[in-house]
Amino acid sequence: MPIAVAGAGGRMGRMLIEAVLDADDATLAGALDQPGSPQLGRDAGDFAGRGSGVAICAELDSGLADARYLIDFTRPEGTLRHLEACVERGIKCVIGTTGFDEAGKAAIAAAARRIAIVFAPNMSVGVNATFKLLEVAAKILDSGYDIEIVEAHHRHKIDAPSGTALRMGEIVAQGLGRDLRQVAVYGREGVTGERNPSTIGFATVRGGDIVGDHTVMFAGLGERIEITHRASSRIGYAHGALRACRFLATRDTGLYDMQDVLGLR
Repeated sequence: MPIAVAGAGGRMGRMLIEAVLDADDATLAGALDQPGSPQLGRDAGDFAGRGSGVAICAELDSGLADARYLIDFTRPEGTLRHLEACVERGIKCVIGTTGFDEAGKAAIAAAARRIAIVFAPNMSVGVNATFKLLEVAAKILDSGYDIEIVEAHHRHKIDAPSGTALRMGEIVAQGLGRDLRQVAVYGREGVTGERNPSTIGFATVRGGDIVGDHTVMFAGLGERIEITHRASSRIGYAHGALRACRFLATRDTGLYDMQDVLGLR
């Protein structure tokens, strides 16, 4: 699989590059970074002491010329620009970027009518297993339990709550027959009054180099159930993205997520 990686000079981009270089069924076909990046022109494998033969560049024509897949964990505005270029070239996309507004999500859905896309807030196999557990738990704990979602990430993360936390909230809300947009509470301060039992609360922590921690709490009377996923490395996201590329190998168009990739539907 000839794969290009966006955000090649960043933490996640480097992890993706390393995973592609280690994979027997993949080759690094391109490495993109934003204009002005100090990494431009360097070999994409330099950070790991491995020559890849691929120079990091900002030009989409060069970075995508030999690619059949693009893995993108950057920012919404950059991802949408890359997506447009991929549609023009017939390149399949794996999108792990978070923070899209409704217009951005609509643009991804429209692009999926022309190319195959896996779009998921979290590519980790473990996180997606957690999503499935939450789906089951919400159906069982459908009354008498208050639901709170707590997530923690490194100091550099720019969106909150995380896309993974929001997806957890969506899954739980769907299992309870609720609309997350109507029941989510994203912050509490001052005299808030008693908790509305139909709400789903979110709490966000940002600090240090935390890769990603997520806990969904079902707090009842006399007991509390917590479902937690903690990431100690980004490698799980990278391996999940490669699995998504393999899944797309037999698809020409369509919008999928990691539940499709892992056969959890």
